[in-house]
Amino acid sequence: MQNVVIDKPYEFVPPHRGRWWPWFLQRFVPRRLRRKYGVAAVECQGVEKLLASHAAGHGIVVAPNHCRPYDPEVINEMCRQAGLLPFFVASWHLFMQGRLQTFMLRRLGAFSIYREGMDRAALNMAIEILEQTSRPLVIFPEGVVTRTNDQLNPLLDGIAFMARSAAKKRAKATVPGQVVVHPVAMRYRFDGDVRQTVEPVLCEMETRLSWRSQKHLTIEERIAKVGVALLALKEIEFLGQPQTGSVAERLQRLIDRLLGPLETEWLKGERPLHVAERVRKLRTAVLPDMLKDDLPEAERARRWAQLADMYLAQQLACYPPEYLAAAPTPERLLETVERFEEDLTDECRAHPPLRVHLTVGDAIVVSPARERGDQDPVVAGIERQLQQMLGIKT
Repeated sequence: MQNVVIDKPYEFVPPHRGRWWPWFLQRFVPRRLRRKYGVAAVECQGVEKLLASHAAGHGIVVAPNHCRPYDPEVINEMCRQAGLLPFFVASWHLFMQGRLQTFMLRRLGAFSIYREGMDRAALNMAIEILEQTSRPLVIFPEGVVTRTNDQLNPLLDGIAFMARSAAKKRAKATVPGQVVVHPVAMRYRFDGDVRQTVEPVLCEMETRLSWRSQKHLTIEERIAKVGVALLALKEIEFLGQPQTGSVAERLQRLIDRLLGPLETEWLKGERPLHVAERVRKLRTAVLPDMLKDDLPEAERARRWAQLADMYLAQQLACYPPEYLAAAPTPERLLETVERFEEDLTDECRAHPPLRVHLTVGDAIVVSPARERGDQDPVVAGIERQLQQMLGIKT
């Protein structure tokens, strides 16, 4: 399990406000993307829309999809090409991985947000940036890395809340201004031989499963077989035996087995619609007492086990059941193998060469007052544009 939950009191980490450090570090982004992640090219379309909003003096929110861990660096490269220095909202756990990483994140314009509770310091910082500065603020509305470029996870309302709060302040300013949101669609393309690329990774996984080499099968069949095996192992662990039914039914059954008892204990049976929101609410309920020194060690261990179950449920939710159906693209094959590798080892090697195409969407003007409706209109607008630009059918 990756260290995404920190059992210590939250302390807000502000961004570095200067311009020299982010400008200087941007010069190294293309090289870092190429050497560490295998991203050979970053191609941008529609940047003029972003520049028009900047020239108009609007507070700008950049809202990209989030399919790979290094998406923030890709967005930073887009901003470098446009001559802009962005701020980023980043999960607090990223600042807890060492002093050097914290130093670099802050000087790249990142500031922390506490995902397991209401973070007024982060909210105030976001509002201040959108109200007073000319630098765009990057917020990933999916909230988690999906590794599925052809599927958009449900978007969280936090981005609309931040933008609307800033819009209210700008509307009351001596010289009124606007806050706008630009969705940005990132589409990764793999330019290599995907079968040759994933072959060694699959061989390692098959060895871990104590299998003989499955090279007599096609790559698609091998990936599907490994996936079913990994799912069956988790079913044995939590349900006692492998389950029957479609993959979609089995995934949902396992997720409910992991989260259902926790929701009964911590949320009085409340069950949000989406897994990411279910996990967020549960973490918010479980963590506060873990920050106290007087929690018995046995209870602390029990809660860590519960957090591990939440983490697994969120991992399972990132596997779309039909993602490899009907002649999957090389990108889908690669994404699935990368997800397997990351979930098994908490790490994922680079698989070059990748090329990224970014499309900047039209500006969504944020109204200071929210219109009535089930879904926030800002979130709905972001979702609609991202789906259109990514070519996702609804």
